[in-house]
Amino acid sequence: MRLQLDRLELREIEMPLRWPFETSFGLTSHRRILIVTVFDKSGAQGYGECTAPEDPFFNHETVDTASIIIAKYVVPLLAGADVERASKVNGALERIRGNRMAKGAVETAIWDLEARMLGKPLWQHLGGTRTEVSSGVSIGLQSTIETLLDKVSKEVESGYQRIKLKIKPGRDVALVEAVRSRFQSILLSVDANAAYTLEDVGIMKQLDKFNLMMIEQPLAPGDLVDHSRLQRDILTPICLDESILTMADASHALELGSCGIINIKLGRVGGHSEARLIQAYCLERGIPVWCGGML
Repeated sequence: MRLQLDRLELREIEMPLRWPFETSFGLTSHRRILIVTVFDKSGAQGYGECTAPEDPFFNHETVDTASIIIAKYVVPLLAGADVERASKVNGALERIRGNRMAKGAVETAIWDLEARMLGKPLWQHLGGTRTEVSSGVSIGLQSTIETLLDKVSKEVESGYQRIKLKIKPGRDVALVEAVRSRFQSILLSVDANAAYTLEDVGIMKQLDKFNLMMIEQPLAPGDLVDHSRLQRDILTPICLDESILTMADASHALELGSCGIINIKLGRVGGHSEARLIQAYCLERGIPVWCGGML
């Protein structure tokens, strides 16, 4: 089977969140979401979602910049590349520096298109073998500790098998202590979204006593050296998120000892091709990975 890409359509939808979601870099109550539809000359079509947020606070990309990059650069490059398979999209777009969420939105749509044309579920087309995947939930900062405890209780009762708490300076150790005291056996982790520095190593050491699965992205995005220093000073595995954009980032992080776990966000790494490379690399080395979303 050979792809014959015909056209690409961009649509924006707006979706209110059921509950506001607060992290160390702000409060979100609704999402603007860019949807990509790719059409083949056979009439088949595939869909992708751009995970770029509204504002450049998680990374440099936004819904607006992604729309421009896709229309002005991604589409012309694809038109000139005569891409025959989804696995070739990543290479066709490599001239575009960064903007991985924009490129990933189109790449994922083309993978979906190819899977539909082959008559396969996408997970099988990508090489998946499991019929069930354990699912966890990320809980944003809450107004009070009691509200947080109620939220955790509801998520545990609903069946989530891992609980991740957002933290930031001044709202960290007390929150984790309260949750761990109430829920002594749950798989618990925290996510700082790059809110701390090496000067906060004392706080990180305090978190060691709560038997956490991981501390996600405690320090600045892209900083592998300071994460390596911090990992040597604490017992809890560091998980890197914002710092891992490519396979090269993952290999450098593991070589430096900057983390013990890697979060693979499909949009952040630019689509399925790069995500699969990172997953395979970590699997060979016994490094746990997990897939995160973007609301």
